[in-house]
Parts: sequence; structure tokens; C-alpha cells
Amino acid sequence: MDENIGEIKRKKLQNILETGQVLNEIQDVDVLLERILTETRRIVNADAGSVYVVEENRLKIKYAQNDTHLRALPSGSKLPYISFSFPISENSISGYVALTGRPLNIQDAYSIPPDMPFHFNKSSDLATNYRTRSIFTFPLKNTIGKVIGVLQIINAQDESGKVISFDSDAELYISHFAASVANTLERTRITGNMVLRMLRMAEFRDPKETYGHVERVSNFSIEIYDRWAFNHNIPENESHRFRDSLKIAAKFHDVGKVAVSDVILKKAFPRFTPEERAVMQGHTVLGAKLFDPPESFLDTMCRDVALHHHEWFDGSERGYPGECQIHSLKVGEPLPLTRRLCGEEIPLAARIVAVADVFDALSQKRCYKDEWNLDLAFEEIEKHSGTQFDPEIVRAFLQIRDRITSIKEDYKDEE
Repeated sequence: MDENIGEIKRKKLQNILETGQVLNEIQDVDVLLERILTETRRIVNADAGSVYVVEENRLKIKYAQNDTHLRALPSGSKLPYISFSFPISENSISGYVALTGRPLNIQDAYSIPPDMPFHFNKSSDLATNYRTRSIFTFPLKNTIGKVIGVLQIINAQDESGKVISFDSDAELYISHFAASVANTLERTRITGNMVLRMLRMAEFRDPKETYGHVERVSNFSIEIYDRWAFNHNIPENESHRFRDSLKIAAKFHDVGKVAVSDVILKKAFPRFTPEERAVMQGHTVLGAKLFDPPESFLDTMCRDVALHHHEWFDGSERGYPGECQIHSLKVGEPLPLTRRLCGEEIPLAARIVAVADVFDALSQKRCYKDEWNLDLAFEEIEKHSGTQFDPEIVRAFLQIRDRITSIKEDYKDEE
């Protein structure tokens, strides 16, 4: 019997190492955090969980999962999008772990000894008719041991689905998994910071291209893709790879504007002359040049998004740049008129970002326009289904209206 138990543990630890290697392929830090939460729950069969990131002296929730709540929703739906942060202090369980850098295993959230500095807030349970019992909370650390986040998993279950405590084996598995993904987490954070610096550079050139805008477009895009992938029965491995790259590629949709003259880029009313408009439209080609020739799947998607997110699904000449060759356009030159792409000639990622970008432009205030009422913005996207936008992308977009609205509220432009 002991030999069988030992073999089970060995296989479990081997599986953890293999999972860590799979996660090493992820490039976006937010996508990685979501997968770490999912995989940690799977390893120890936990019903729910949350992951938080450290932002100065606060913890901000990034993702929350709850299988019990999810089973009550229609197939393909997600839990409501949530966003909040709170000060890091010993008064909360997650704050205590962030401060001490040590894991915390609680057998029953409702029976925490009164002499403990932290307590469990029952308000969420009461609001959702849920009962939190066992909680295991542990720090996410970088390679030098600095706490950069906190992961909390809730209600371990046995094979029959009965809630149990997180035992010593669960603690062992989680500690090994946390160690195996530390380098990956550090690498994706470095990549994320490099992306942020490039985007800040673009924002210096174009005040309209705010960090809030690119974050909203990126988050809209991945939510649209997730629903589109469900609608089209996309295999899990394929969807994981695509959404990881899309999260980053969507942020670079207008990066080519850094090569557009300030005379045109920052021009107020009256708006562009036909030649100025053609020069402005060239930002698609100039942005694509940054990723050509592509050296990875991510490079290819970044190039495709930058180049084709202004195409019209019906092939109308209102879309651009069409079949323009990337290396045929020089900085400051007007975009030549070529045959426009249409339908599925337009890469999927670009079709998704097209919807996300236009919706955000409509629903945000700009120096040349007021923000649209959200109902009108959604109606405008629906109105252009089949002409400007892919009908299947619009369908997915409208199916996740609540999440789109919540993301818009979470990533507001700085005043």
C-alpha cells in the first residue's frame, strides 16, 4: 500500500513539473496568472480560487474562479467580471500572506481563532449563497524571493465532491508547483514591462492612444475570442495558444502611429485632406514593419493585427490597407489604393481587434468627440455586422456585453 501511495505522489509531482514546462510557453503575464490559478486548483481539486497581484501597497484581484457558480450558468458563459483592490495589511488573509511571504492553510474560514490578526469576510458568501470552508493561500514570488502576488484556493474536494481540508500532500504539491512556475512568472513580467514601455512611447506621440485604450482593446479582444472559440468548438490547446498571443498583439494595433508626422497625427479640425488621410492610414503598414519578418507566432499575429485591423469585412474601399506590400511604403508617404481584403482573407485576430478598437473609440471621449452612450455604441457595432465587421465576431461580442461593460469601467483613462 505504501509503495502505491509513493508511486501516486511521484506521478503527481512529475505531472506538476510537466505542467510547469507547458506554462513556460505562455508570454502574457495576465494569461499566465489565470492558468496558474486554473492548474493549481486542478492539482489539488479545489472548487474555487482567486489570484491577486501586488500594486505598490495594495493587492488587486486579477481573476476569480468558482466551479459551483459556473455550473449554474448557461454553457459558454463566464462568471461576472470583477475588479477591486485593497490595502496590504495583516487584517485580511491574502494581505497577511503578502506581508509575511508565508503560506496559510485554514481548515474552516468560519472558525478562525479570534486571536489571529486576520479574519474572513463572509459578505461574498452571503451574497452568492456559497459556503467557504477550507482555504489555502500562498505567495507568488519572483526569482529573488519578492512577493509579486498571492494565490488563494478554496474548498478542496475528495473524489466524491465532499469538501475537505488541504492536507500535507496538497501543501507539498502546491509548493512544488509554485517553485516550478517562478521563472516563467518572472519572464512574463519582464516581457510585460517591455511591452508597457513600448506602449508608453506610442502614448507620448499620440495622446489619443492612451494606455487605458490599449488595455481595454486587449481585454475586449481576448473576451471576444473566448466566446468565439466556444461558439466554434475550438480545441483547448489551440485556444490557449491563440489567446495568449492575442492579448499582446491587440495592444500593438496602432503602434505604427509613432511614425506618422505630428502635423497629421495631432491635427485638430478641420480634419484631414484626402492626402493627409492616406498618410495617416499608412500607420497600418508602418506598424506591421516592426514585426516583419516574423520570427514567432506572436510576431505574425502582431504584424497581422497592426496591418489589417482597419479592413472592412465586405471588402469595401473604406477599409485599408488591402494588398499593399509592407516594404513598398516609406514613412510620410500616402497609402496606395489596392484591392482590399474581405471576409476570411482578413486574419482572425485583426477581425476581432477591429470590433474591440471601434467600440472603444465610440464609447470613449476624445478631443474631437464626446463619448457615445453605451447602448448606442453596441447598436453601432451590431449595425455594421456583415459590412465593416465579421458577423460571427459581432455575435460573440454581443453575447458578452456585461463583461465588455465591466472591463470598460475597470480601465478608465487618467484625467
